[in-house]
Amino acid sequence: MTKAIIFILTIVFIWGCTKEIDIEIPGYKEQIVIDGSIETGMPPIVLISKSKDIFSPTNLDAFLNGFVSGATVIISNGFISDTLDEICSDNLPPGTEEIAANLLGIPVSELATNKLCAYTSFNSDIWGEVGKTYQLTVQFDGKEYQATTEIKPTTALDDLYWKPEDNLTNYGFSWAKLSDPAGQYDAYRWQVKRINTGLDGQPIDPIFTPTFNPVFDDDFFDGLTFDFFYENPMVWNDPNVPDEYKGFYALGDTVVVKLSKMDRTTFEFLEKKYNQIYSAGNPFSTPINIPTNFSNGALGIWAGYSPWYDTLICQP
Repeated sequence: MTKAIIFILTIVFIWGCTKEIDIEIPGYKEQIVIDGSIETGMPPIVLISKSKDIFSPTNLDAFLNGFVSGATVIISNGFISDTLDEICSDNLPPGTEEIAANLLGIPVSELATNKLCAYTSFNSDIWGEVGKTYQLTVQFDGKEYQATTEIKPTTALDDLYWKPEDNLTNYGFSWAKLSDPAGQYDAYRWQVKRINTGLDGQPIDPIFTPTFNPVFDDDFFDGLTFDFFYENPMVWNDPNVPDEYKGFYALGDTVVVKLSKMDRTTFEFLEKKYNQIYSAGNPFSTPINIPTNFSNGALGIWAGYSPWYDTLICQP
């Protein structure tokens, strides 16, 4: 009887201490989203869209319909200014399909079926050069948005190699040795694709793919030389690869590594973007506000990259 009374009193006490809290969720406000990049030896590529309400449809048609057409997009490197041309993936000038596929991140075979419009320039005088700063201006619906980025000098890897992992003989990670320049800020992005051919005679990976956590900076290793490894991101969703071999490169794979340098603003954007992607749906994760380098309330990033390439042949 005593225990029952104590239990009832405890419930009454807890109930009496509760307080109803009303949380006012801000309403949705549509914003312009600008995703632009320029890298060494390549034309600028700018995609413009409108932000979506969290409850809006998430199918492919809704995604493609969100892109903005009819904007005026101007790029300047301090010496030359150029107004970018609007082109669509289903109506490309002959001979530009491969460039468009790499810039848009879409296999050549899918360009025509997915109408994706972007802004670019075929004037090679305005293409990316190391050491130059590029200002982007977007004019749309009576408003103007600006951002600036810089293309940093490249940093080459000291070594790039493959070795079997633990007790495996035919599977392993890609390993690299990097000597980070001392006394300066450096940030990197790691992307890969395999160029060994499949049964159809074509390279098995049509475009470069970022690995898990593909960006890193030298806040903790400035001026140091160290070895590190990355996994193979292309096989995680490949049903032909057994689970125990997911993430590995197979003996005989030929891999092109693309190691790009970027400025601090671009790194901070990408780092938070990927952290948000990896934590999506986790109720215990910390909310992340992804930064932008655009003025006047636009979302997105204008990013400059200086890539360095090397080929890894997966042999001991």
